[in-house]
Amino acid sequence: MQRKFYPEFSRTPDLEPATFHSYSQQIEISIWDLDTPGVRSMLSLGAIGNTAQQVAEAISAVLEVETEILADDLTIVAGTGKYRELIGSRDEEVNYPDDSYLYTRVLRTGQTFVVEDPVKDPYYSPVYLGETGEICCPIRKDNRIIGIIALVAFDVQQRERLLQKRDQLQTFLQHMAFLLASRVSEMESYSKLELTSNKLSAVLESVHYGIIAVDQDKMITHCNKAAEKLLGKPREEILGSNIEDLWPGSPLSDVLLTGNGYRDKEGFYGQPPEQMHLLVTATPIMQNSRPAGAVVSFRNMAEMRTLAYQLTVEHRKLEFEHIKGISKKLAEVKKRAAKVAQGTSTVLIRGESGTGKELFARAIHHAGPRRDKPFVIVNCGAIPETLLESELFGYEEGAFTGARKGGRAGKFELADGGTIFLDEIGDLPLHLQVKLLHVLQRRQVERVGGNKVISVNVRVIAATNRNLEEMCARGEFREDLYYRLNVIPLEIPPLRERREDIEILMEHFLAKYCTLLEKNILGFSQDVKQAFINYHWPGNVRELENAVEYAVNMEAGEVITLDSVPARIRDFWLNDEGADSTLKSQLVNVEKDILAAYVKKIEEGTMSKGQLAKLLGISRITLYRKLKQYGL
Repeated sequence: MQRKFYPEFSRTPDLEPATFHSYSQQIEISIWDLDTPGVRSMLSLGAIGNTAQQVAEAISAVLEVETEILADDLTIVAGTGKYRELIGSRDEEVNYPDDSYLYTRVLRTGQTFVVEDPVKDPYYSPVYLGETGEICCPIRKDNRIIGIIALVAFDVQQRERLLQKRDQLQTFLQHMAFLLASRVSEMESYSKLELTSNKLSAVLESVHYGIIAVDQDKMITHCNKAAEKLLGKPREEILGSNIEDLWPGSPLSDVLLTGNGYRDKEGFYGQPPEQMHLLVTATPIMQNSRPAGAVVSFRNMAEMRTLAYQLTVEHRKLEFEHIKGISKKLAEVKKRAAKVAQGTSTVLIRGESGTGKELFARAIHHAGPRRDKPFVIVNCGAIPETLLESELFGYEEGAFTGARKGGRAGKFELADGGTIFLDEIGDLPLHLQVKLLHVLQRRQVERVGGNKVISVNVRVIAATNRNLEEMCARGEFREDLYYRLNVIPLEIPPLRERREDIEILMEHFLAKYCTLLEKNILGFSQDVKQAFINYHWPGNVRELENAVEYAVNMEAGEVITLDSVPARIRDFWLNDEGADSTLKSQLVNVEKDILAAYVKKIEEGTMSKGQLAKLLGISRITLYRKLKQYGL
């Protein structure tokens, strides 16, 4: 007998029969009462395998027939009776490209089919398991067929039950197919939601500042690892606690009441010694135009100051070997400073202007354990007295006219954990000397206009070119502050006391400014070297550097000559103070003219360099040096 196919209705039949309603109600309850399985990446029936199996078992128990559920690739997802053993395998139809078989046709046409006699129907299935009848229905999702659900009879009674109520059962299967597709959609939405949640969680855990979320009752519902670290408490202790217990007096209460957040608000939270100095941003979570909670991000102010320093301050890692010179006096100071660098005691660097006091301060900082922390410079003589206090110690909002909203951290706060270099400390006003003394003694600062003390861990290096002992005798500098600063004194010798370093410094600065000014100058003439060595250098290394920079700008040849150096240095060399410099200069010029005449013969090919050296009675090396010296 030829198999009969009954295509499904063009629309879903009305769900009127009482029997169908009873069946549907029982199975629907079975589906939606199931626990949500683990989220999987497959957005198909395979993603709800456990649910599909329980549905199949529920259908079979109610209708007393076997149930089979297949995915769109003909993998058996769920089944009862003989099909239970085949779960996970694929139906034999996949091995036959002909689409005349039952399940292939359902997938192709999207219709429901009724098979009255599988035994006599050659197109029923490639493998016969003893079926006596079947109703199969496509499972649709988003206009796409994602699987098949089938009711299968294996004896005469089951066959009669299927055929007698086939219209009702077709409608029933369509409803079950809809529920399964809805379950897949739910899983898809749940999977996307979980993925979004995981992404959000990953973002929150990856940031370096603390984040906590609170509900409208001020209970903490979420915190990240950074928050745990900053608060010094495990997540289990933080979650579920009240924000007021964690941060008494937190302005977050106003955010939950008004729905108005705030950004980068500095404040102190908790009580000493566990008080935290934080920079906090609070954003309300709005629902129906009312605050339903808030998200709070916060960072330790010490970390923020370090970050601000890293972003705004030029980093020049300077070590003692970068300080140029071979003189005995300089070597002794560098050796002593290297020992001092390993401690935390206050250092007072003394020396004339331009000797390199800041370079030594930097080298001490970078050679010590605070090398990775801020190095903050304050020139006490360059900042107006009216601004110096707020520059050093910071100020609170409203402390004076023009004070920035939110206040501002001072240099001592910015240097927390690192080193502060107080240059020209002798120019510090007396009233600020008292405040500085308190900072050095207590390791705490108080901002201008504030009433809270802020602990700071700062190493102080001070420098001056003034005689602090005489200033103390005249009452211009506090003795107690002097002794507090002068724990480890370092005296930087002036350049005139280490003249063997002058030529080294000249070459160093020549290379520097030739690079900056893109010039190709090979060196200095001999008279320029002597002029520099004999000069008294009241401005020390700074003056020497400026002189070299001037000469590089002025020189048009390959060797810096006396005409290119600053007039004060040239005049000093050429007058009586230059110690017979006039004769030297004339001899140098005569020697240069003689060599220049012979160089023309070498260029013309009438004489070699070797012949010239022999004629002059000097070695070839000496000849090469002199030619280079005069730019010939």
